[in-house]
Amino acid sequence: MGKPTWRTALSDRIPGGRDGRRMLTVTFVDRIGSGLWGATATLYFTYAAGLSTAEIGVLLAVSGSVGIAGPPLGGLLADRVPLRPLLIIVQLVRAVASLALLTTTDLGLLLAITSVGSLGDRAASVLTKLYATRVAGPDRVRYQAISRTAMNVGWAVGGLAAAAALTGGTVTVYRWLLIGDALSFLASALFTLGCAEPPSATRIAATSTPAPSEPTPGDTAPSDSAPAPEKTTAPTPWRDRRYLTYTASEAVLFLDDSVFKIGLPLWAVTATSAPHQLVPLLLVLNNVLVVLFQVPFARFGATPNTARTSLWPLAGAFLLGGAALAASAVGAPWFAAVTLVLAATAFTVAEMLHATISWELSVVLAPPTAQGAYLGVHGLAQAVQRSVGPLALTAAIAAGPLGWLGLGAGLAAMCGAQRHLVRDRGDGALSVAPVTVSEH
Repeated sequence: MGKPTWRTALSDRIPGGRDGRRMLTVTFVDRIGSGLWGATATLYFTYAAGLSTAEIGVLLAVSGSVGIAGPPLGGLLADRVPLRPLLIIVQLVRAVASLALLTTTDLGLLLAITSVGSLGDRAASVLTKLYATRVAGPDRVRYQAISRTAMNVGWAVGGLAAAAALTGGTVTVYRWLLIGDALSFLASALFTLGCAEPPSATRIAATSTPAPSEPTPGDTAPSDSAPAPEKTTAPTPWRDRRYLTYTASEAVLFLDDSVFKIGLPLWAVTATSAPHQLVPLLLVLNNVLVVLFQVPFARFGATPNTARTSLWPLAGAFLLGGAALAASAVGAPWFAAVTLVLAATAFTVAEMLHATISWELSVVLAPPTAQGAYLGVHGLAQAVQRSVGPLALTAAIAAGPLGWLGLGAGLAAMCGAQRHLVRDRGDGALSVAPVTVSEH
């Protein structure tokens, strides 16, 4: 046997083969665009579109609310049509919506355009996850960890590019950054075009059903009294109480996202004596830790039972993070800085653990023939958290140190409740469907 090439080594390390690697490229390019736009959206609407602060608030709130429908809609369609062309269409819709923002400063039109874009963003997220689930097979958790690493690197590249461009400080720069965001979606669509259609449990089930054979001479005709074959109904997540309850618990556990975007920065500058320059460094720390350790953390979700057991260390990370934030309000600047770093580290560990656990459980709890619809409903957890999370975090800040202690304890308790929800049957196996799409 010849010496393995770097391509072979890369293929062995990244699940999903060629299509898995291409989808990682899609994720990376997509997040570069998101980094460009995320860093400048408010500035664009302020200086290029001429909106007031109140109008920008309404714009983001309305578009965010409309976007909540994206995950279930995308997942539902993915069970009925081929996934690859659907993902390409969604990427193109996002590109058109981004470019359309350049054509108007009317608030009503901007509301409609940003709502379409938000719908596409949320749908693309669940469709990309579904593609990865199907193409990576039993190695889906490792693939998700690599994908999250690519996401964070992409965000960092886009954010740094935006920061460099903004030194120009002109309206033209904001428009070019928006064009860059649109181009990232077009590039993502082109890369997706080169991917193959992944295996689908729905289509496998449909094609594996034998067609009725023609009667041969001498065969006895079937009796009129013979029972007709039973009609099977596709499972739906909207009637699955356990999956809906699981999704509701996920909306709570995803609060770590709002901790970094809202809670930690606001708390650091309003309630602690730490230097304000520390805040961006805490966000950099979060990004660096995810890039370095998300892949090794994949082992905590390697199997359904491992994922369930990992809910205990997740609870501990939430408790530690809440306690550290509470302690940061007391003491000298150096003590506040140390406890804020500890809190950022703890919540980053919680973020990585939860991402791994959530990926595995959301897949194995879903019936293989309706995986798209189920993952679409699971996508509601993040969408709802983005709408409700800011309120929960500002309430915790208003309550002071006790608010953070309560938040940490509440998140830890939710971990325990979720562990009970996905309890085993007594034989060491989770009470989930025995076959997942990765086994086809």
